[in-house]
Amino acid sequence: MPGNDWKLQEAKARLSELLKSAQREGPQQITVRGKQVAVILSRSDFDRLAANKPSFVKFLQDSPLKGINLKIDRDKSPTRKLK
Repeated sequence: MPGNDWKLQEAKARLSELLKSAQREGPQQITVRGKQVAVILSRSDFDRLAANKPSFVKFLQDSPLKGINLKIDRDKSPTRKLK
């Protein structure tokens, strides 16, 4: 993941710098005893991730290929030799 790892104590002591780093460099990871426990995102990154996205069905319905009959013939030959 892009960005830096911050120990919890360091993140608390340097919160302003942590937030600026999230804005400039991307997501910042917070660790506790070496384990990644949280990620700080800029508001713009959060908004992009949280934005409503169309469902897969809506995506297919809006496709420029909608209504085109691709007419794909299935290969009916056996997949293995029968004895």
